Amino acid sequence: MRTTLKRGVGRGAASNGNGHTVLPPDALSAVSRYRQPQPPPRRRSALVGRILLWTLLVLVMAGGGLLGGAYLFFHESVAATRARSKDVKAAQRQLDSLPSPHHATIALLLGYDHRAGEEGDLPSRSDTLMLLRADPQTESVSMLSFPRDLLTEISCPGRAPVLDRINAAYAECGSVGTLETVKKLTGLPVNYLITVNFRGFKQIVNRLGGVWVDVDRRYYNRNTGTAATNYANINLMPGYQRVTGGAALDFVRYRHTDSDLYRLARQQMFVRALKEQLNHKLKPGLSLVHTLPSLVGAITNNVEVGVGGGGHYSGNTVLSYANFLYSLPAGHFFQSRIANVTGMNELQAPTSSIEQAVQDFLNPDVQVGRKATNVALGRKPKVPVLQPGDTTVTVLNGSGAVGAASNASYLLGQKGYDIVLPPSGKPANAPTWDYFRTKIYYERAKPGARVAARKLANLFGSADVGWIPPAIAPLSNGAAIVAVVGQTFHNTLGAAPVDRTPKASPALVQNAEDATREDVLAAAGKLPFRVEIPTKVAQGSVRDSELPARTYAIAPGHKAVRLVFRTGLSEYWGIEQTDWTAAPVLGDRSFRHVLDGRPFDLYYNGDHLHMIVLREHAATYWVVNTLLDSISNETMIAIARGLRPLAE
Repeated sequence: MRTTLKRGVGRGAASNGNGHTVLPPDALSAVSRYRQPQPPPRRRSALVGRILLWTLLVLVMAGGGLLGGAYLFFHESVAATRARSKDVKAAQRQLDSLPSPHHATIALLLGYDHRAGEEGDLPSRSDTLMLLRADPQTESVSMLSFPRDLLTEISCPGRAPVLDRINAAYAECGSVGTLETVKKLTGLPVNYLITVNFRGFKQIVNRLGGVWVDVDRRYYNRNTGTAATNYANINLMPGYQRVTGGAALDFVRYRHTDSDLYRLARQQMFVRALKEQLNHKLKPGLSLVHTLPSLVGAITNNVEVGVGGGGHYSGNTVLSYANFLYSLPAGHFFQSRIANVTGMNELQAPTSSIEQAVQDFLNPDVQVGRKATNVALGRKPKVPVLQPGDTTVTVLNGSGAVGAASNASYLLGQKGYDIVLPPSGKPANAPTWDYFRTKIYYERAKPGARVAARKLANLFGSADVGWIPPAIAPLSNGAAIVAVVGQTFHNTLGAAPVDRTPKASPALVQNAEDATREDVLAAAGKLPFRVEIPTKVAQGSVRDSELPARTYAIAPGHKAVRLVFRTGLSEYWGIEQTDWTAAPVLGDRSFRHVLDGRPFDLYYNGDHLHMIVLREHAATYWVVNTLLDSISNETMIAIARGLRPLAE
């Protein structure tokens, strides 16, 4: 058996990563990417559906706000959404080629506002920009939105760059300008471009039957008489409810009394609500064609999809995206936000904040909710979390590529892993060289090894995880993990997920029983279930002065009450109580914990606890965070634990 350590490549790579190996010039670049060989044809059809961005595109957006609608292409309807306008065809030529199977794909969703009537001759505006990333390796979807008034360098082809609001790129030079501006701002490749005209928003949402949304507060504006304003009309009550086209558009476009940051949060929340409803509505194995046929016309008239590298998609591909979205694990839907945004009419953000948002977008930590819960509850994880320095790794060559094991050892050593060589006299080669995908094997008797193996697998991009098999065990030399690098390894590693685990903090609450008793008593007489009273609320909270409590029919045969609290100038959070135990939003819980003998379901947005739900008395009691999730996890849990039946 040959050894790769005698071929002149990788020979100097010391086990601790401090040697001088021969690598491609950009091998250690944090943003380098690789292309793997095509897999055998018999596997391709199954793989394609898991790696292209879910062009089912349940998430589409429009001017002034998110055009969030589920849409379905199938057979001839798919062709109708392909790039057809001069604008999208021009931008399509600037898209990056689709990545190899098993790799993440990024789409830019561009919602534009082209109005009819007197304003029909004015330039269209892109009022919504969002990047979506689907990663089959981590089974996750990430969103990154850009405030339309964010100042950045506008990149129009053939023109000198100018500093302007990001939405000016579309008005000045169409989709291609927006695409190039976003790519330059983020440094990211973009594989798909989806443009949506907001005029189709009402059709899409209505043909879906509306979307269930948690409205955080009272939204009202009426342009009549002396009270007329420059803002659009809106009339929404607080509480979880199904909103149809017009009301949904009003909600996602709203920024009358707050800012673009809250509007982006409403847009992302609408996207999540759409995903929850689809999961609730669509059953495994049920044809989307028969479930949502009326969507096709609205979509094909208002949506265009550009595909990088001259690629295209089919009806079967779309159905596979639907399956990807449907089977997405709870807590694997991430919302990245640009922090430290300042300004009013023109917004600015430090370069470091944009870079951090991009890293969060690229490297979501799918374990962050579990870690955040442990921190909030003051619990130590049952399985120890091994850091790279505590993780011993033996690397073997499973592809036959010269220097593969040495180069991988070097790169892992650079990331802090403790590299262990095979037993004395044995080359760093797997028993066979037919490994296509990299395999990460772990010692199942070693506490924490399984979690560490999954973290390490993410670095290789395309890697399987399993127990160390008998044929590999003699080569491990006692290491907790054995990495057998396959043909998918091309001398580069990806970035590790950003650890966003929050620091422990005390629950900031204040007594609230006296302040809320009147509202709860008034609701109790109208509801067929046992109402609970909050004994604790977030510190600094006050009852909303406009509509502090609303009792209403939430769904046929079910009632609810929504208590609304305000904290700060534009932050609203609430407590929803209802006997509707099968609401779509309740189907995507991250974890369940029994606290004080009562069952609580936890729902996370990344590391933020967005909602915690108590289930008892044949009812559900929800504590819902603000749009920006500004209430700490500890405080959210303390509020929920403070709920007590009114009779007590």
